Amino acid sequence: MQERAGMMLRTTRTGIGIVLLAAWMAAGAASADTTEARVVVDQTLADVLAVLNEPGLESPARVKKIEDIARERFDFELMSRLVLRAGWKRFDAAQQQQFVEAFRDHLAASYGSRIDRYEQQQVEVTGEQLEARGDVTVKTRIVGGTADNVAMDYRLRQRNGIWRVIDVKIEGVSLVSNFHSQFKEVLAEGGPEEVLRRLREKTEKGEVTS
Repeated sequence: MQERAGMMLRTTRTGIGIVLLAAWMAAGAASADTTEARVVVDQTLADVLAVLNEPGLESPARVKKIEDIARERFDFELMSRLVLRAGWKRFDAAQQQQFVEAFRDHLAASYGSRIDRYEQQQVEVTGEQLEARGDVTVKTRIVGGTADNVAMDYRLRQRNGIWRVIDVKIEGVSLVSNFHSQFKEVLAEGGPEEVLRRLREKTEKGEVTS
């Protein structure tokens, strides 16, 4: 009986050890993922602030530089799929590519214009957290200026070893969800071509999506 009890105790300890090791490894992976994602956001914010603080740079030039940063750091193809969801399959290959390009142009311009208006002095990263599918949300807020304390949360996903932004929440409002709501009915009533027309029109008019 004592031998059997000893074996059971050793087995239990081994099981607990495996569970603790797995938990430790998972925590380590989570920490690495959130750290890598945060580095991307930190660098993006540093680049944006450098543009905003560049002496003598007029607003159109600032917006253009911020757009270029967004084009590099955002995954517009994945964001396009997330915006259209099941509707993505209604677009043929050419229309899908056209939507990605039109969406990239509009969101980059929208992001650039919105950030340019803030005239913030500093952006503070307030935390990061793991999300479903291995995504990471990096939370930030603006400190100082006309948009003091405005919250901007960046959701990132890693594809092919690269972390890119797949959504931005401004004061809790998701850009991806906002676009989905805008185009769901348009797609249902007018089809892909009408969605493309509306999206291009928004960009031409300089409409900023919040």
